[in-house]
Amino acid sequence: MTLEERFAALSTATVSDALDKLGRPGSLLGIAPLGPGQSLAGRAYTVRYVPAGDPPGTVGDYLDDVPPGGVVVLDNSGRTDCTVWGDILTAVAHARGVAGTVIDGVCRDVHRALGLGYPVYSRGRFMRTGKDRVEVAEVQGPVTIGGVQVRPGDLILGDQDGVLAVPRDCEERVLEIAEQIAAREDAILRMALDGATIAEARAAHGYHNLQRKETS
Repeated sequence: MTLEERFAALSTATVSDALDKLGRPGSLLGIAPLGPGQSLAGRAYTVRYVPAGDPPGTVGDYLDDVPPGGVVVLDNSGRTDCTVWGDILTAVAHARGVAGTVIDGVCRDVHRALGLGYPVYSRGRFMRTGKDRVEVAEVQGPVTIGGVQVRPGDLILGDQDGVLAVPRDCEERVLEIAEQIAAREDAILRMALDGATIAEARAAHGYHNLQRKETS
């Protein structure tokens, strides 16, 4: 399996624990799935918005450059008064095989995303357009989502618990730790279901230290 496929087999909870163990931020606070059952995994394609100038700029045509399997990551400074993602973008992204969209802000035309099963993670939904309210300031630069810096190419992983970003410089180590955590938690569960107490099962597999930060 590819690295991306191995990440996709893990939960965000497990990967978050691995990030904690390394002392690296990654969990995107306040960014939630639009609908039930959705998930995503892919590389970040980043766009940063600022308030529109005079004359106003555009909300951008960046989607033409997002590769199949990529995740659109939109930094709208957490604004909930205007949207930067809607019907046309959802339909085109889905048709082109984009893995999903993450917004520090809101989306609209949610019927399209829900109907297509296209994953969107955001701060909510609101119908008012971002046109002439915000404009694209930068494409494929660092952005801030839920208080965490996300860079182009970072691994984005989302499920029903939320969404996180894995920095590219430590992704292999994060994956290694996360897979170890998943294996040990599976072993704890099997042991408990076979009759051991929770305390016994956890002690046997070091549960309380699984996410504890590594010391040098």
